[in-house]
Amino acid sequence: MTDWTTDSNEALQIHLVRANEDDVLLPASKKKLSDVFHPKFTYPIFGEEEKIYGYKNLSIKFSMASGSLRQFVSVEQTARLTGTAIDDPENTLYQYLSDDRIKTKEEFIKRVEEDAKTFKPMGTKIYSYVRSQGSGKQPSKDPRDTTIGKLKERNGGGDAHSRHIDEESPDAVVYEVYHANWSTPGFLEYHRRMQIFILLYIEAGSYIQEDEEKWEFVTLFERRKRRDGTQVYHFVGYSSLYPFYFYPASTRLRLSQFVIVGPYQKQGHGSALYKAIHDFVLSSPRFAELTVEDPSEDFEDLRDKVDLRTLLNHKEFVQEAYGVSQVGQPVRLRRGGREGLSSNTDAKGESKGEARSGGGKVGSKAMLGPPTKSKWAERWRRELKFAKRQYDRLIEILVLRALDPEDEATQRAFRLQVKARLKTFNFETLMQLEQDEQYDKLEETFQSVKEGYERVLNMLK
Repeated sequence: MTDWTTDSNEALQIHLVRANEDDVLLPASKKKLSDVFHPKFTYPIFGEEEKIYGYKNLSIKFSMASGSLRQFVSVEQTARLTGTAIDDPENTLYQYLSDDRIKTKEEFIKRVEEDAKTFKPMGTKIYSYVRSQGSGKQPSKDPRDTTIGKLKERNGGGDAHSRHIDEESPDAVVYEVYHANWSTPGFLEYHRRMQIFILLYIEAGSYIQEDEEKWEFVTLFERRKRRDGTQVYHFVGYSSLYPFYFYPASTRLRLSQFVIVGPYQKQGHGSALYKAIHDFVLSSPRFAELTVEDPSEDFEDLRDKVDLRTLLNHKEFVQEAYGVSQVGQPVRLRRGGREGLSSNTDAKGESKGEARSGGGKVGSKAMLGPPTKSKWAERWRRELKFAKRQYDRLIEILVLRALDPEDEATQRAFRLQVKARLKTFNFETLMQLEQDEQYDKLEETFQSVKEGYERVLNMLK
């Protein structure tokens, strides 16, 4: 049986097909954008085992026009069993594709050429950034080294890779983010084509219900210019968003699904798309905050990095957080006095600590503490529209990055701040343990959380 069984992840070959002229114009470093790639998952389509029985050298070629996502499927094999027990991968895949898929290769090639000239993204453009033809993902400097130097004001610019690149430059590639919903002309049909990527890239992903009218979407496209000036769009990824009532009279926007297609992964486009969504929430009076539904570990890392940079790039926030009047130099958070409530802590446990640079005082009191001044932190959380649990974690990471390792009182204050949050979050579980076990469990959890924070800080290097 093994000889006739194929791994469906390997058999399914996805190809975002560009018009011939657009393919030729790709620089050598970007040719992989036209390469065949494989999905991360196929179990929603071909079953939990991700196996297809009855074929040798099975190849399922799933082609999509790179912009319009018009679909065409062809299946090849060198040998096939007879009988009713074998699988039917072609018709199985068809059950998850749009009804407007193309039936012949000739018609598909013709449509790719036509759509390259005529396809335009649907909806309203809400964000854009520019990369040079040969640019890839650039390493980020460790914010603990630059700390608060060379920062931009919030909303002062787009993607970090796009600085100083003119959109009209012949070397420029523009990326644009569009907002749409079911009522956007043509978008319902387009969504039926692009939703297949949810099954192929998101674990436990599933199609959303079209009869639920509240869904909103953001799509990301690459825009390249031909020699004759024609602008051609290529699909990069998208996210689905759902608005919820938020007490007392506002709306919380929940990020539900998020995908960047294979050829564009690991190039910073996911971070750019998430930043576009957050900026969209910040600019809209409809929304009070942005939340994320069941994020994967990879998405949590992406979210942490972008959110931290949002805070670190906000001049006023950084000045207040680290207690400095001028930005531009590294800082260390310190507290004087004994461990516990010292002369630097008021009766409410609010920090009167100061930020120090090179062991010296550099400005007014640091609101980050530790412990962090709660009213100050909540004011910024509301202004920047972060979900509370995520924001609490971000604050703790920002405290950790500037802690003085030689100041025991500051280290202890940080530990108590984190443990207080963990105890509240895990209260019911902890109450089932004896008191000594609670202490041990909290310490174990704290060390794990701190290790995770240090890993996130290292990713920012």
